[in-house]
Amino acid sequence: MSYPIADRPLWVPDAGRVAAAGITVFTRQAEARWGRSLPDYGALHAWSVAEPAEFWTSVWEFGEVIGQPGTTVLADADRMPGARWFPEARLNFAENLLRSRDDGEALVFWGEDRVHNRLSHGDLYRQVAHFAAALRDMGVVAGDRVAAWMPNLPETIVVMLATASIGAIFSSASPDFGVQGVLDRFGQIEPKVLVAVDGYYYNGKVVDCLDRLAAISAGLPSAKRVVVVPYVHAHHDLSAVHHARMLADFVKPFLAETEIPFAPLPFAHPLFIMYSSGTTGVPKCIVHCAGGVLLQHLKEHRLHGDVKPGDKLFYFTTCGWMMWNWLVSGLASGATLLLYDGSPMIGDGAILFDYAQAEGMTHFGTSAKFIDGIAKAGLRPRATHDLSALRAMFSTGSPLVPEGFEFVYREIKSDLCLSSISGGTDIVSCFVLGNPALPVWSGEIQCRGLGMAVDVFDETGQPVRGEKGELVCTRPFPVMPIGFWNDPDGAKYHAAYFGRFEGVWCHGDYSEITAHDGLIIYGRSDATLNPGGVRIGTAEIYRQVEKLDEVVESLVIGQQWPPGDASDVRVVLFVRLREGLQLDDALVARIRRTIRDNTTPRHVPAKVVQVDDIPRTKSGKIVELAVRAVVHGEAVKNVEALANPAALDNFRARPELQS
Repeated sequence: MSYPIADRPLWVPDAGRVAAAGITVFTRQAEARWGRSLPDYGALHAWSVAEPAEFWTSVWEFGEVIGQPGTTVLADADRMPGARWFPEARLNFAENLLRSRDDGEALVFWGEDRVHNRLSHGDLYRQVAHFAAALRDMGVVAGDRVAAWMPNLPETIVVMLATASIGAIFSSASPDFGVQGVLDRFGQIEPKVLVAVDGYYYNGKVVDCLDRLAAISAGLPSAKRVVVVPYVHAHHDLSAVHHARMLADFVKPFLAETEIPFAPLPFAHPLFIMYSSGTTGVPKCIVHCAGGVLLQHLKEHRLHGDVKPGDKLFYFTTCGWMMWNWLVSGLASGATLLLYDGSPMIGDGAILFDYAQAEGMTHFGTSAKFIDGIAKAGLRPRATHDLSALRAMFSTGSPLVPEGFEFVYREIKSDLCLSSISGGTDIVSCFVLGNPALPVWSGEIQCRGLGMAVDVFDETGQPVRGEKGELVCTRPFPVMPIGFWNDPDGAKYHAAYFGRFEGVWCHGDYSEITAHDGLIIYGRSDATLNPGGVRIGTAEIYRQVEKLDEVVESLVIGQQWPPGDASDVRVVLFVRLREGLQLDDALVARIRRTIRDNTTPRHVPAKVVQVDDIPRTKSGKIVELAVRAVVHGEAVKNVEALANPAALDNFRARPELQS
């Protein structure tokens, strides 16, 4: 079943906004530069895919990239993977993010309702200069790894930029990861330097990190220095932490350094190592290149997000989620970054809107789960906050259902571009996303990303329209990973993305291209239900169940039935209800009726089971596969990847699932 097609869009940009949008200015410049006629987005996208050299050269020029592009844009274009972008280019990622040294604000930070800090562009440049000099002094060179076990603090950005300025490789994890979760990640890449925080605030409480840091430092023999960033403690006992120094002591000898000697590096030089969710085993270490990340993020911010110099760009994220890396690149577009660390529900869920009002936020990024949560909590930000500066809202992490779209326009702001975006850590960016010059239709992602040959394939590898299938990308793009760490022959990399359709990136999202040439994501393909041989996206069921006021959230799996028979499954729905409520026959009947009336009989769960909590990753995504494993008596290979691993106990040996 597909979402019903709405008869009119929720939002249409006015002519003035379209004319002023970065994507419109870019299109006019591209037409003049290449002698093309690009009358609408369809034509622009088709050109961007058919003529990658022209398109990505235009992105380089429009983004005012600091560096030398060389004469060749794309070599070995017929190889996927294996295509080479800008093979003669030289640039430095950090230099492109530190292009300003004035007194304008670069970073604003809120640590819940306790800590507020601000850094100018000049402050940021100086702090990066100090930290980079300290790294060079201890022997960090291009290709070395610097790891950060850090909250979303300004200091984390300083560390990343200092690392990138040298050509070393940056990797991060948030401090809510436990010891084994950190070692599973950083242990694979053997960092020379570990930067860590002393603790953090969450929901008004102090969470200490020093005991765990001692265990982590002991488990990382490659780390020659552990730099501790003070945040929550006045006094620090670092005696148990191997090779530890406080941040101030680490940089003190280099406070006279005022210039950064940015290393000119190849386009494909490694920038970030990021990690798969790790819920099915030790996380894969995904290596991303500096040039690809820079160009892709410039394109997504300036064209698809309409980020302009002086805008106030916010995303609610931790340093363990790719949206942190995406957010930080906003500096290259001249935006002020609004950083937040802690619980988004401080102040009855209003603190992020307090932040938006206080700072004149222009771009508000969050998750679909947050939007659903504040809707269920009855928040009406448009009635309580001045959001006049807000032009765009981004949503990702899971599919944003039509009710979420409608809530935003009804209760947050009626005149903004609501951009549901989808991509992943695998590409540290998006395949499908927003467009400030296109209408917004309920339940739909607006468009396919420029320069991305995105399609939907059926099971035979043929493109389909108006039908569900696999989200694919059929041509190379600059932000494809260099590969996986410690995968010398590329076998794991090839199996992850190119094993399904040879020479085609298969992303693992169950999707549909709509009549508006937009996209709907129905969930992860590996979590897709298949009762009686009919494929059902999990998001289709979540949309219906979570309409009900009694239901806070839900999770659905396919349980092999009869037990041990892998030839068929039955649909099992787990629900977390509002506090104090108990699942009874009447509510089960309402849930089933709501699903049946709005989908098909195949979607109706055979079992509905109440649970106290639902497991999720550190970035807030529910983990159907881990629950499915527990229900079938299988081991969950890496519970350290979960934010709340104890929640898995809700699903073990449930008597309701034995009949």
